[in-house]
Amino acid sequence: QVQLVESGGGLVQPGGSLRLSCAASGTNITTYHVGWYRQAPGNQRELVAAITSRGYTNYGESVKGRFTISRDNAKNTVYLQMNSPKPEDTAIYYCNADLSEEIVLWADFSSWGQGTQVTVSS
Repeated sequence: QVQLVESGGGLVQPGGSLRLSCAASGTNITTYHVGWYRQAPGNQRELVAAITSRGYTNYGESVKGRFTISRDNAKNTVYLQMNSPKPEDTAIYYCNADLSEEIVLWADFSSWGQGTQVTVSS
C-alpha cells in the first residue's frame, strides 16, 4: 500500500479556510486514485472527496461547494482546500490511495495513517 502522510490540520474558525496535504512517499501516485476521508467521535469514517488519476473529482454532499480536492503530481501530493468550514466538519481527516477507483470510493482499505485533526470552532 502507498505510504501517505496527512498534514495541515488545526483549529480554524467557522467561515475561515484551511488546506490539508496528503504527501506520498516511496511510490509515484500519478496513476492512483486518492480520497480524503474523515471520522468524528462516535461516527463512521466517511468519504469527503476523491480525485481520480485523470483529475475527475467526487465530493460528499455535505462539503460540495465548500471543499476542493486537487493533486500536484510533480510534488506527489494531494490537497484538500477547506473553505467556509462549519463546526460539523470537525473530525480527524485521513487520506488514502489505490489503483482501484471502487476501493477509494468505498474506503475499502486495510490500513490507515494517523490522520490530521481539524477543529472548527470560534
